[in-house]
Amino acid sequence: MARQSPAHRRISRTSALHYFKLVYRSALFLTAAVLYLVNCSRNTDELFDNFERQPVFLTLIWLIFLTEMIFRFFPSKIESMGCQKQFACNYQATGAAEPVLQSSGATWSVAAAWILLNAAIAALYFMHIIDQGILLLISLAYSVCDMICILFFCPFQTWFMKNKCCTSCRIYNWDYAMMFTPLIFVRKFYAQSLFVIALILLVKWEIMVKTHPERFSEATNRSLSCAVCTEKLCHHKRQLRRFLSANAHFLHLKGNQLLDLTRHRKNSNKE
Repeated sequence: MARQSPAHRRISRTSALHYFKLVYRSALFLTAAVLYLVNCSRNTDELFDNFERQPVFLTLIWLIFLTEMIFRFFPSKIESMGCQKQFACNYQATGAAEPVLQSSGATWSVAAAWILLNAAIAALYFMHIIDQGILLLISLAYSVCDMICILFFCPFQTWFMKNKCCTSCRIYNWDYAMMFTPLIFVRKFYAQSLFVIALILLVKWEIMVKTHPERFSEATNRSLSCAVCTEKLCHHKRQLRRFLSANAHFLHLKGNQLLDLTRHRKNSNKE
């Protein structure tokens, strides 16, 4: 078997950026979760109120995501073509006359599923089952899931959009608006400003889809073809699928062993 060259094995700058985001977003979520639990142990009702007395961590969260979103308004050589295809500088005409976009039905299905999920979260909030601190934690959890979708597994790609990869994704720039949806219900500057900027990004994206659909289709934009891709983002998903496929039997056995052990402990405790 031919050995891969170091250039083929080396992680791309785009992949490195997303792994970096996965690490610091995970760190933000875990830190916020610990602080929330500490506040709860002290019988503190609201995570935000405590942060606003000493707002360093909350300001850090705000600055990080504000910076990420501001950069998304401009062309970047390190970001994924998934969000960069909206810019004229990344359009390379193939000569085809008609763009082929993902179905509007699939797009609306994603929107409906997301609205239903967050409507359930809103219901829990207005029933006072969860508080504003939990809404912040959900948004931070969404931010981690966003990187997992890009690097490892994306339910929207697999179950709804059926796109080949993130590069061709019709809804790539929906990410921040989806991420900060729970913050709609938090009447704080930090939360509202993040959601408003995310919404502006979403509206700008949708305007570009309507006015320049040729930029969003591999049929009309050569920049979206696998032949010119240097990101290697899809490689991580393929590696994970190959690993799961190759070890499916082993993982199934380990899962059954874990279930048997759990049942045995439950039975022992009953006795």
